[in-house]
Amino acid sequence: MSPRLPEERPKEPPTGYKIAHPMLSHDGTRAAFTGISLGGSLPYGVLDEARCAYGRRHRAPHRRCDCGFHCVHARAEAEGLLCTAEHRSAALLRVAVLGAYIRFERGFRYARQRVRALTVQPCDCGAAATGLADAGWGRPGWRALEGVCGRCGRGGGRAAVTLPGFAAAAGEGLRVTAAPAVPGAVPAGLGLPELAAEAALLQARLDWFQSELGRLRKAD
Repeated sequence: MSPRLPEERPKEPPTGYKIAHPMLSHDGTRAAFTGISLGGSLPYGVLDEARCAYGRRHRAPHRRCDCGFHCVHARAEAEGLLCTAEHRSAALLRVAVLGAYIRFERGFRYARQRVRALTVQPCDCGAAATGLADAGWGRPGWRALEGVCGRCGRGGGRAAVTLPGFAAAAGEGLRVTAAPAVPGAVPAGLGLPELAAEAALLQARLDWFQSELGRLRKAD
């Protein structure tokens, strides 16, 4: 006879973190997410209930199955997953764990969730994202999205939506923000005025470095 797990009855829903790909319906009216591993073929809404990814009829999370939503306790651990090449276009989600759940050392497996906040990663050029554009893949009826800045989002003819537009399509009070730009990143596709300004800044830094180097040499 297997021992029963201790029961928890928290006053407030536990908070967890996960990464997922933002999705937009083919007609642009609904927003959702899709996971990065188990259950990735099943887009879910901001407020949704888990279904068994294996098609079994039991309720998730079942103790003898891997089904259910998954998240980790620590934000930093979820952010670390974004460093891998296959996950760099994903976004960070902060979720409220609802319904029945199983607690593990690093996170939860649970029945229902509400996505509270979405943090969109920087554009490929390193600038902070101002919108979400077609990532070039998807699921039946859904397009996967990735963060783009205003400059990069204007080119390529990709279907795009602003961050407030995605929040409105998702509903349920979802809060959408952009992660800070990559330090030192120079956006792609700069015009002549922007490149001239960057060159002037670099020259100023070089002049300062040379003056400081000369001062140190005189001091010696």
